[in-house]
Amino acid sequence: MAEATTDAPKPVEKPRLISEADVTKYKTAGDIVNDVMKKLILLCVEDAKIIDLCIEGDKFIEEGTGGVYNKAVKGVKMSKGLAFPTSISVNNTVSHFSPLASDPLSAQVLAKGDVVKVHIGAHIDGFAAISAETIVVGASEQEPVTGRKADVIKAAWHAAEIAMRLMKVGNKNFTVTDAVAKTAAAWDCKPVEGMLSCQQSQNVIDGKKRIILNPNETQKRDTESITFAEDEVYGIDILISSGEDGKARIEDSRTTIYQKDSSVTYQLKMKNSRAVFSEVQKKAGAFPFNVRALEDEKRARLGLQEAVQHGLIKPYEVVYTPANTFVAAFHFTIALVPAGPLLLTHPPVWYKPELVKAEKELEDDELKGLLSKSLRESKKSKKKAKEAEGNADDA
Repeated sequence: MAEATTDAPKPVEKPRLISEADVTKYKTAGDIVNDVMKKLILLCVEDAKIIDLCIEGDKFIEEGTGGVYNKAVKGVKMSKGLAFPTSISVNNTVSHFSPLASDPLSAQVLAKGDVVKVHIGAHIDGFAAISAETIVVGASEQEPVTGRKADVIKAAWHAAEIAMRLMKVGNKNFTVTDAVAKTAAAWDCKPVEGMLSCQQSQNVIDGKKRIILNPNETQKRDTESITFAEDEVYGIDILISSGEDGKARIEDSRTTIYQKDSSVTYQLKMKNSRAVFSEVQKKAGAFPFNVRALEDEKRARLGLQEAVQHGLIKPYEVVYTPANTFVAAFHFTIALVPAGPLLLTHPPVWYKPELVKAEKELEDDELKGLLSKSLRESKKSKKKAKEAEGNADDA
């Protein structure tokens, strides 16, 4: 009589936090952002008006997202559009500069040699791909960027590449914080104090898990230590200053970019405030918006005051490092999928070593080792690493 056999129980597959369909939406948004970045960089020439560039960028994003995923599902059209309004921040302006026609600084134009941060974002069904990169107006291989401008751009791009490679399951946020600071120091630069990179999910670009750059003592104490987990998505914002301490402050620019804070509830008292808040919900949903996207700019400014005062709407303030310093930025969106880190946005359009000639180079062996590795290990490399581990155990 044959022995009874029992089949071994099949392992239960852990449910994925992010589906293949979600990844496809993120990547589609990333492709649109890359196409728009290419167009905008071509327009970033001497005497180009910053306000015009911002308006064009937003228009390009809307056109790009309008051309995909147009089939209604169960009679409902998918939400798509801007995940972050176009901002063009020059030299020591850190970020979020996107003026209105009524602003005193609306006439500002680009000049040859300006260090320009271009920041844009698109979303498909709430899955956002946000990107930023830094260019120098008029630079070429014949006239490359040199001096402190070259230092800060080179520091920022190397810090971004290091951060990408540290975005792995099991790693900690402060590991990234420290590595970015160490990388920037190789070019005598500093990360901009207190800048945050956040976890993302559907309709959320400012999740609870965060990475902070160059924190002061209070910020360090208040930032929770977190561990990166499988299927998480992050928007990584690398902002590096050529200044001594990386500190930034608010000056005379008016805030134009805002975002609804979904965690706050408050019954607005003024009729105009309620009308403006309703328009924000309808046009921008959970994503940041520029005041110029609202119907009546003057009415919107007034209506936003009460909402900001009570935390329903949060401002993206324009901040500056000291005069005669420069800030460079690179922002990428990355998913921690089972096969390894997956970039959802594209590499920079403009940056290449031939355009940026710094006298200093990265010398830290550990950081250079990180840079020498691919973002995602091949299956062959993983197999070799496992075999090496096994041989070490046998020894």
